[in-house]
Amino acid sequence: MSNGQTTVSLVHAAVAGSSRLFARLGTTEALHAVERCMKRMVRGIDGFHGRLVGTARDELTAVFGNASDACQAAIAMQRRVADLPPVSGVQLAIRVGLHHGALVEHEGEVFGDAVRIAESLAGLADAGQLVTSGTTQALLTPQLQLLTRRLDSASSADLPGEDPVFEVIWAEPRGEPRQPVVDKPQSTRERELRLCIRYGHYVKLLDRHRPSVAMGRDAGCEIAVHNRRASRLHARIERRGGKFVLIDLSTNGTFVTINGEQELFIRHEQFVLRGSGVISFAASAGSAAADVAEYEHL
Repeated sequence: MSNGQTTVSLVHAAVAGSSRLFARLGTTEALHAVERCMKRMVRGIDGFHGRLVGTARDELTAVFGNASDACQAAIAMQRRVADLPPVSGVQLAIRVGLHHGALVEHEGEVFGDAVRIAESLAGLADAGQLVTSGTTQALLTPQLQLLTRRLDSASSADLPGEDPVFEVIWAEPRGEPRQPVVDKPQSTRERELRLCIRYGHYVKLLDRHRPSVAMGRDAGCEIAVHNRRASRLHARIERRGGKFVLIDLSTNGTFVTINGEQELFIRHEQFVLRGSGVISFAASAGSAAADVAEYEHL
């Protein structure tokens, strides 16, 4: 990149709690653990056309041509680090900030709003969290935007004006092996797989033509939820191969009851829908505040 100002998408990532890690594990073991994290993070960058522009003992900075590549790289970094086994009982994690903005690179150093804001966002993030600015969230693909939720309680003095902060939900379903992203012929069963969702006057049919649906208080959601405790983008359901997966993106969580089974509570998790049942937004289906959608496999 030549000297001067340009506009880029920038990811800043830091190993969470590294000072405590060194105090608990000792220098040699902690350095080894941090090095493993850093290597995993670099692999995530390489996979999405990123360029490493800064490193320190326990943090790095990378630039990308667009916000979606940067976001996917940050998700890959989080997942790669989460896959690492605990070190002496300590689970390693990273904090990641993502921002699209102005950058100046001079004699190997980087400066500008993109750096300052991404570092500030990483500072806001908890261990294992990926956060971005509202202006950057708006630049993501629709599919990636569905993975975000607004953090109403979070703010940064470095963000311009009233620019909100969003979290990107990167975690995958618990206990399910990660599937490679490859094209393969669909079975007849997968082609015919359908799910019907009923909520008030809404009736949505998910199949191979409509593979997903968003649910929440936002008027832009395909199913607009009435409950004020529900999030603007509360949850979504998407078709994955031979199953439908409910993905909670909310602040107050989602209650799921498969007919004949006990109610389950999920928050920032994913759940494979089986048979038929009910989905209750932000309150138990048995409570007075229940706001329920019904689902049924056809």
